[in-house]
Amino acid sequence: MEVHCTRPRCPRPQNYFVDLDDITTLKTAQQKYCTTCGMPLILDGRYVPIKLLGRGGFGAAFLARDRRIPGMRQCVVKQFQPAGNLTSTQLQQAQQMFEREAEVLAQIGNEHKQIPDLFAFFPVIVNSLQPGQQEQFFYLVQEYIDGQNLEEELVQKGKFSEQQVLELLQEILKVLKFVHNRGIIHRDIKPSNIMRRCDGKLFLLDFGAVKQVTNVPSGSAASSTGIYSMGFAPPEQMAGGQVFPSTDLYALAVTILTLLTGQEAIQLFDAYSNQWKWRMKATVNPRLADILDKMLLPAANQRFQSAQEVLDALDLQPLAPTQLNQHLVTLPPRLPKTSNPVPPRQPNQPAFTIVELLGGAAFSGFEGALIAIALFSLVKSSIVTLSIASVILGILIFAQTKRWIEKFDLLIIPTITFAIIFFIPFLQGGLDIQTVVILSVVAGLVAISVTAIFRLIYKLLSLIL
Repeated sequence: MEVHCTRPRCPRPQNYFVDLDDITTLKTAQQKYCTTCGMPLILDGRYVPIKLLGRGGFGAAFLARDRRIPGMRQCVVKQFQPAGNLTSTQLQQAQQMFEREAEVLAQIGNEHKQIPDLFAFFPVIVNSLQPGQQEQFFYLVQEYIDGQNLEEELVQKGKFSEQQVLELLQEILKVLKFVHNRGIIHRDIKPSNIMRRCDGKLFLLDFGAVKQVTNVPSGSAASSTGIYSMGFAPPEQMAGGQVFPSTDLYALAVTILTLLTGQEAIQLFDAYSNQWKWRMKATVNPRLADILDKMLLPAANQRFQSAQEVLDALDLQPLAPTQLNQHLVTLPPRLPKTSNPVPPRQPNQPAFTIVELLGGAAFSGFEGALIAIALFSLVKSSIVTLSIASVILGILIFAQTKRWIEKFDLLIIPTITFAIIFFIPFLQGGLDIQTVVILSVVAGLVAISVTAIFRLIYKLLSLIL
């Protein structure tokens, strides 16, 4: 198993331990140390970093496994290292700030499903690479969101349509409304900090720059600390002044512009006139453009003052249809509040990966064989057995396509079915349990083979046609 060292200046951070390939050994192994720099690798005795996700000026993020959770749950370990040589007092203050930030993240993550949960936070003190010195690192452990951020999506799929940015805008505004109502300013909204999970659900990430402004004197904790992304931060944040909910709304509007135009923020801002020049680069409804321009006004008090105000502006009246990429896109009219609401358009189901496809095939084959054996022992008719088993299997396959059944469900359901057949011998259809297992495994392998062949044929036909 490869384990990644988290020391920032480690010259060779990749380590490989053959014994950790065994899950049982991984769960019980003693501390492992980097073979290059001696850094402890198993953080807090449980988190095993396996891959570097990214590194910035304030630390790094690693994909890790939690060895104390069944299934070795994936998580994200974020490392924060204060810059410079700090005194013990300064280091203590940094730790206190880190802990307060973690408390805020734990609160909002546990209360909102579109903000990653916080699992743990802790410091680690280790020997420095300089002899006779020590270093202290701080770690946050958060929920891992399996998906693609909007910056990656923009590169892969190209510019967003008006309909797409409207759905994004309304979704993230609801998250910001929740965050702002708890006195929290995110302060670093940009495409790379919005993640679309594999099921299409959007998440607001990276609260590393979060600022809590509730019940504190104005201009103290509510002031900016200089943490922002160039091009997305409004003037008050760049000047190190007080931040507001409209600070986040400004950054969200810049995010929408970059997704609509496919251009970087600095390419859309005219420094000479101090204005955003973007309307000629994207075709959108004039009223939506006016809403975005108001979110981008330089003075904080001239913008919308809350996420709810923007949502109200979007809901004020139906947006007129506009021509987008030579395709007519008509937004549905809003119904009065007294009418039954029209459910929002659901995002398209994401494509299945090859692992998910073959795993589903194995599940269908194995489970289908168990169901057929149990049914045949009850009805003693091949035709009736095949008919009922086909209906049940069809329902299970449909549930997989809708992602009602996925991941651990594909293991739990066959396990329960097998347990029932094992403990009720009558359902074994006169076969011994070993034969039942062999037939089910063979059925699963056949299903995998058939699925792989059909997928290969489909790929070949797609290339030809």
